[in-house]
Amino acid sequence: MGLLKEFKAFLVRGNVIDLAVAFVMGAAFTAVVSDLVKDLVTPIIAAIFGKPDFSTLFFTINGSQFLYGDFIDALITFVAVAAAVFFFVVKPINAMAAARARGQGDADPTTKQCTECLSDIPVAATRCAFCAQPQTTIA
Repeated sequence: MGLLKEFKAFLVRGNVIDLAVAFVMGAAFTAVVSDLVKDLVTPIIAAIFGKPDFSTLFFTINGSQFLYGDFIDALITFVAVAAAVFFFVVKPINAMAAARARGQGDADPTTKQCTECLSDIPVAATRCAFCAQPQTTIA
């Protein structure tokens, strides 16, 4: 019975659930970006270069087909996914972190180092609690 309890505890731990949610969201995000590339980006490229689907592009050497069109499609999808992640996830999170850091500012220090033994002591201390040396106040 202990094994089942451990398994249940493992399943309800936050990081396992977070990972499952991230996986599902990643799959959904991939589908959205793939459709974005297929339905919007590829037709724009097709309008510019005159080729709507790159997957049919290939060349043959000694009977072997090299499907470089599939690679071009995969490359376009990769760049679109990277751009979407960068602009819709990374940049907003970095902006929020920078705004939070600006709002906090530097707090006044509550400790200073002893001039003799370099221990951390309260700022208002006139004598070190560790080595008993008098401390000079810096104005």
